[in-house]
Amino acid sequence: MTLSNNQKRKMKSAARLYTVQALFQMEASGQTVDAILREFEDHRFGATYEEGEMTEGDVDTFRALMENAVNEQAAIDQMTDRALVAKWPIARIDPTWRALFRAAGAELVLKDTPPKVVIKEFVGVAEAFSADNKEPKFVNAVLDHMAREAQPAAFGA
Repeated sequence: MTLSNNQKRKMKSAARLYTVQALFQMEASGQTVDAILREFEDHRFGATYEEGEMTEGDVDTFRALMENAVNEQAAIDQMTDRALVAKWPIARIDPTWRALFRAAGAELVLKDTPPKVVIKEFVGVAEAFSADNKEPKFVNAVLDHMAREAQPAAFGA
């Protein structure tokens, strides 16, 4: 079956959301990346819940983001720290946002996707987790700073 570009885009967006959830779960539970990958790929992608059916995620995108987020975590966390105000180092922020910044940082460091697309996609993820709609603005500002550091050429620097 051939997928349309729209279907592929939705699957990549779903993979980004799953990456944030998986990184959050990994930190909270102490599970290994392999265990998390298996769980998400076998049980979460396309699963049906009372709330509705979950979108099928793009497995390649999910695996690449997870692998890069884990392997480059120290560098991504340092980049995130530089983007945050001094009083709020990454260790002090909510684990959901920490997972989101790690997932977004993983994609920015891969340099396969234009930074503006990465920012837009992860601000969308932030909106899904946001209670008062202040967080997406915060996420946008931090990701913009991270993107300019990770891919300066994309911003004419």
